[in-house]
Amino acid sequence: MIFDTHAHYDDKAFAEDRSKLLLSMKENNVDKIVDVGADMVSTKEAVELAYNYDFIYAAVGVHPSEVEEMSEHDIETLRKYIIDDSAREDKKIVAIGEIGLDYHWEEPSRTLQKEWFAKQLELAQELEMPIIIHSRDAAEDTYEILKVYAEHGLKGVMHCYSYSVEMAKKYVDMGLYIGIGGVLTFKNAKKLKEVAAEIPLEKIVLETDCPYMAPEPHRGKRNDSTYIKYVVKALAEIKGISEEEVERVTFENACKLYGIK
Repeated sequence: MIFDTHAHYDDKAFAEDRSKLLLSMKENNVDKIVDVGADMVSTKEAVELAYNYDFIYAAVGVHPSEVEEMSEHDIETLRKYIIDDSAREDKKIVAIGEIGLDYHWEEPSRTLQKEWFAKQLELAQELEMPIIIHSRDAAEDTYEILKVYAEHGLKGVMHCYSYSVEMAKKYVDMGLYIGIGGVLTFKNAKKLKEVAAEIPLEKIVLETDCPYMAPEPHRGKRNDSTYIKYVVKALAEIKGISEEEVERVTFENACKLYGIK
């Protein structure tokens, strides 16, 4: 069975067939999915999806590209989501994310991104929640900020990992998992293939980032969790093990990461 650790089924790309698609997951060997918030609206929608589908869990948080409008009130709202959820018998909010740094564009400013990254990290530590890290063109700053929080223990995943093997090892040493998705199937993904070869399978989780980042042979189309099988195949070939072994170990890793029994 497959665990998709990072999806965005709240996205409008799924507006026309969301329910039908999600109800087809079990027959396509997808057992669990984490729907990840990117702003306050999608966070609310992720929580609603988690409460409507027994196999979907939610992560709540604000993506670095969306922090321009963020306020202390939003931090309180995130806190309330998690505290209210923790009182439920079937806890469905499993992480704070996706949070981090994205230096690909000029805005929001790096100073603002760092500020809200730190505030969401503090919330995660206060509530003892795993984190889902988005980091693009910001390897060193992400590492330096996380290093401070790692002193008090860190649990989470480097989502859609895109940096070097050396940096991946540093993140793993901090206690983080490496999230690998459709890019692994791309012909030009030399760096990620090196990471997949070098990092122990026990520290890797699978993800789609759907509707984005579809693997070959669906590159450029809308992605969904049923396409993770192509990532499984690519990872099994790199590791020289069976696809069943990749599924089993990464599923166990994801359950450990998110505290799912």
